[in-house]
Amino acid sequence: MIAKTLQDTFRRYRRPGDIVYATLFFAFALFLLSQIGVETKVVKRTKWFAQPSLWPMIAILGMVIFSGLHLLSSALSPRIPGRWKEVGFWLQSLEYVAYFLIYVVAVPWLGYLPSTMLFAAFLAVRAGFRSSATVCIALVFGAVVAVVFRALLQVNIPAGRLYEVLPEATRVFALTYL
Repeated sequence: MIAKTLQDTFRRYRRPGDIVYATLFFAFALFLLSQIGVETKVVKRTKWFAQPSLWPMIAILGMVIFSGLHLLSSALSPRIPGRWKEVGFWLQSLEYVAYFLIYVVAVPWLGYLPSTMLFAAFLAVRAGFRSSATVCIALVFGAVVAVVFRALLQVNIPAGRLYEVLPEATRVFALTYL
């Protein structure tokens, strides 16, 4: 049968952790709604469709309405065990956020080239690529990324304090290209 009933079309298949996600997203949408008056303004003597706050308000109201419906449907759906296991799986990704923050802190101390090489090698090892060949590839990749960004694209990245202890000629080269 090709035609579905309306009930079949909107049937939800709940997943573990769905209620947690729906609650967090609804809370985030409400937070955005609470901040709309601070972030955008209503300009006097301007037509309603030309207001700077019109499209952000429409988008945020859509988020509130649809995340509220998602939360309601999650609350009304049959519970599936494994919610906290799923949430724990989501939280594992924060490990990589911590690694990136450590990298950001390391760049001003070690310099962009050494930090990027170490970061690439560490992530390769952390992802399970532990052979010496893959670690070397990661080190080369980190070096290539650093040289491309610093030397070729001339992205202004702060030099590391480690570069200050280098001999004069090497330091000038490192500050410019590494």
